[in-house]
Amino acid sequence: MKFPYGVSDFGKIINDNLFYQDRTHLIPLLEATGYQLLLLRPRRFGKSLLLSMLEHYYDINRADQFETLFGKLAIGQNPTVLHNQYFIMHWDFSLVKAQGEVREIERALHQIINMCVANCAADYRLDVSIHEDNAVYSFGSLLKAIRATGHKLYLFIDEYDNFANRLVGTVEVAI
Repeated sequence: MKFPYGVSDFGKIINDNLFYQDRTHLIPLLEATGYQLLLLRPRRFGKSLLLSMLEHYYDINRADQFETLFGKLAIGQNPTVLHNQYFIMHWDFSLVKAQGEVREIERALHQIINMCVANCAADYRLDVSIHEDNAVYSFGSLLKAIRATGHKLYLFIDEYDNFANRLVGTVEVAI
């Protein structure tokens, strides 16, 4: 069995039979914790893989893969009622360019979020309006389309710390 150093795609790890330390028995605890979870761990400590596993677990579009992905894991033997019940959206803030003037950084952030909105809409065949300069409006359009389906959105935000650290490192203080 191979060790998946640097691989943060849960589906790839399971499908390629790479080593996976099963901690899926903790999913019910995460569900009982609350609606907004903030996971603070050091870099290279498995946050992205955890998010990927949760995306695979909750994604409506992956319901037909549940047995393949989770059948041999603890949660596969005793799944919660929420498995495969959500539309999934993933924001990866490591993709946001955090250099330049404030307007450039803001534009880069809007571009990434709009890309995520467009990808989510395509994944679930939703009709949404993308506004190039206003990702908040685009996100609102996505939420409206999702509400119309009767389902909910599970939003995963990754690398927010990476983005924030790079952003803070580029800010110049005028004295």
